[in-house]
Amino acid sequence: MALLHFNFESEYLGNNTEISVILPDKPRGLTPAEFYGSGKKYKVLWLLHGTFGDHTDWIRKSNIELYACEKDLVVVMPSGLNSNYVNWPSFATGYNAWDYLFEELMPLIYGWFPVSSRREDNFIAGLSMGGGGAMQYAAGHPEKFAAAAILSSAPSNLHELDLNASSGMPAFDRRQKNAVENFGGMEGYLNSPVNVWDRLPALIQSGTLPRLYFCCGKNDFLYDRYQKFKDYAREIGLPATFEEAEGYTHEWRFWDLFIQKALTFFGLGESGQGNPF
Repeated sequence: MALLHFNFESEYLGNNTEISVILPDKPRGLTPAEFYGSGKKYKVLWLLHGTFGDHTDWIRKSNIELYACEKDLVVVMPSGLNSNYVNWPSFATGYNAWDYLFEELMPLIYGWFPVSSRREDNFIAGLSMGGGGAMQYAAGHPEKFAAAAILSSAPSNLHELDLNASSGMPAFDRRQKNAVENFGGMEGYLNSPVNVWDRLPALIQSGTLPRLYFCCGKNDFLYDRYQKFKDYAREIGLPATFEEAEGYTHEWRFWDLFIQKALTFFGLGESGQGNPF
């Protein structure tokens, strides 16, 4: 596969940012003119990193390039700081990660690269914070994606949120308090894209949701939250696939394994087009 690291000034993030993009490479049986001039539009996976990560995480810590080669798939990996993939207008000059994907990154990718903008050709996935982002994006703009995969994450009931409780992870507690303040308090937070829990019943009734895939390791510190959401999903009749695995924590061994399962869930079969070495 071809790997692109692209740096540009983002209007919606208020600073230079980087993305990594995996692009199909030329099969050895085709001439450059035949391949690059074909006009083909490829399916695309929008792939999100977790807390403390950036656009290089999936490249450095998983075999996503190999899997994209097998599927003849474009993969777009943005950086999202620790933003939870929502708008933070009060941060510096404004860091609007929610608007960035839909209003800037998607037009950039569709306009400059051989990528299909059709809903049936677009998929989104992420791990941990990126899993939460993938679910928020899928619920916020279900018309954009055919399916979404949420790895080691799940929506939570924000009405039960206690800002005075300690999770044992100070950085996460600070971000949670800052996130609520960012939306002007709990009322604004409950009305934000983060609150997928409350919006799901109406989305189910509308029939507009993408196909959903959730997975979590049984030793993951987020497993209880995942299980609680799984019970809620059953209660409200959410059509989704859930998978768990023994022996895995919040770790790359799990994410590398289950991104393969997610690609299968998306219906992406072996294409045999990419060069194997």
